[in-house]
Amino acid sequence: MAALMLASCTDDFLEADPLSFYEPGTTLTTESGLQAALAMADKALRGYWIHYDYANNSVPIGTEYVFSDMAKYGKTDAAPTAADYANIIVPTSTLSNATATNDGIYLGYYWDEGYNGIKYANTILTYIDRLEGISGEVKNKYKGQAYFHRAFRYLHLVYQFGDVPLVTKILEVPKQNYRSTKKEAIIAMITADMEKAVEWVPEQNGLAYLGLVNKGACRQLLIKCYLASGRFAEAEQQANLLINSSGYNLMRNTFGTFDRGGKPETWNITRNVIWDLHRPENKVIGANTEAIMVMPNSGAQSFLGFASMRIFGPLWASANIKTPTDGRTAALRLPINNASYNPIYDYQRAYGRGIATISASYYSQETMWKVNGIEDEQDLRHNRTVGNWVNMEDFKYSDRASADYGTNFRMYSPSGTLLARDTIRDWFDFPLYKIYLHDVVAETTPSANDFQGASTGSTAHWYLYRLAETYLLRAEARLYQGNAAGAAEDVNVIRQRAGAAQMYTTVNIGDICAERGRELYLEEWRNVELKRISHCLAMSRTPDEWGNTYDINTWDKQSGRDESGGSYWYQRIVHYTLYNKYPQGIVVPNGTKYYTMDKRNNYWPIPNRAITANTKGRLSQNFGYDGYDASVPVWTTWQEAVQDEDTAN
Repeated sequence: MAALMLASCTDDFLEADPLSFYEPGTTLTTESGLQAALAMADKALRGYWIHYDYANNSVPIGTEYVFSDMAKYGKTDAAPTAADYANIIVPTSTLSNATATNDGIYLGYYWDEGYNGIKYANTILTYIDRLEGISGEVKNKYKGQAYFHRAFRYLHLVYQFGDVPLVTKILEVPKQNYRSTKKEAIIAMITADMEKAVEWVPEQNGLAYLGLVNKGACRQLLIKCYLASGRFAEAEQQANLLINSSGYNLMRNTFGTFDRGGKPETWNITRNVIWDLHRPENKVIGANTEAIMVMPNSGAQSFLGFASMRIFGPLWASANIKTPTDGRTAALRLPINNASYNPIYDYQRAYGRGIATISASYYSQETMWKVNGIEDEQDLRHNRTVGNWVNMEDFKYSDRASADYGTNFRMYSPSGTLLARDTIRDWFDFPLYKIYLHDVVAETTPSANDFQGASTGSTAHWYLYRLAETYLLRAEARLYQGNAAGAAEDVNVIRQRAGAAQMYTTVNIGDICAERGRELYLEEWRNVELKRISHCLAMSRTPDEWGNTYDINTWDKQSGRDESGGSYWYQRIVHYTLYNKYPQGIVVPNGTKYYTMDKRNNYWPIPNRAITANTKGRLSQNFGYDGYDASVPVWTTWQEAVQDEDTAN
């Protein structure tokens, strides 16, 4: 296994050097060996966000958004059924089993990388007590960090895949008779592990721990574990500690380096705290008191390119967007060395050349931003005046040969003709402050007209956890305990920092989910968080924004595509997205496309390859999929599953 060694004293922790080791029993006899194994686990976290496919067309985090209220699959030139998830997601499909992906979704990747991360953690936990020459306190620190990595993976696996096999050690003999373990049992185990981790792992100590697992990150994950366990009062207590007495504070003023973005003639950025907060260079500096844990991503050896503008931006240069007067292509991508280049229309450098693999939902563009029935454009996260947010109407027609040259884009002509023929892929508003990353290679190439995001030589540091999320987790915990006013206070703290005009006097779960969407776009695992919230609503019997309550025994065991029933996740899908709304398909220039989602998609199917490889036992398939059998035995406690791990047959 390839591992990366992180330095502990200087900014060198941002540039990891590779270290290979092949025999854990040999390598993990020194503290440096432990650090190498942990570095591999740290590095692997980035892959969930940034690991792109062979064509640089998609990334795993995009899957979490197309299975949510905030986005949809945008490549309308793909197969007609590319987003027909109710039908194409089955245990034997390539989508469910393949690690690599072709512009699409990453179900198999999440399964494999989840268990890879668990393997890294289990390697440390299996061998650490055999080490000599380091104190028990130091060993506990490494154990706590390994617990974090294992718990992080399991918490996400159980909300993506439901009941899954529990693996807690490096096996010394082959095992092919696994059973699935109930998700509640796994949650109970990782919660107990994270209680130890919070006790053992040191506080963040300047830059030395910013990219490593620290006490603050452990406490944030413990809050989520307590919520997933139904232990809401304890979740609130941990959030109080993280907010009030752990040294973190929300950033409320501009700080760090001011990156002006593309050319100011094209799109001017007025410096503001939200823009500064999301510049990669500012995520890893000591002045950033909001960052709890960052995933460093820079340097020649360990850098992963992140085509954020390409994948999450609209295809604004499409020939399907026409000028109203003469039907010419609306916007051109002209490089600097082109004689017709005009910096006023250098949209590729300002916004990137989007291809909209992941296309924003109407909810995330419009509905989500309404508070008290008012669209809050003062909110810096949705603010065009300072440059953080871009509407399609902010573009201008840039073909000099057109009579409409220099006027603003419009969706319809004066006579009512649709000028943007593909509103799934080509036309949607977007948060520039989140997706903008310097494409260093393109910027140094005069002939470049394909700016994608962070390329080689760029920086793409990304947040794993910020204090802003802690406030919203505490708001949840308070709501489940009946304290809607206290929950509103926490949501308003985040809104006040964003300069919003509208505040809440009380909130429901929909308001909290909306604020999470506004604040944590492309940071949170949106699909996972909505499933976790669905579970919490069922445990607490708290009604959702439509007055629905959920049964703990049935919330995740339903199928069908009608608008009633299902989990809270499904209710958000049918209320806020286009899934299931067009059974005859949606006509776009490339043909008819189908967008469907089933209640059973609350969990993805257990990959068939995992089931067939377990030749001496049976894994439990999820409700609604081929192979589901309620009589298949599962472990109901994590202790039973652990005891069984040494049983080879």
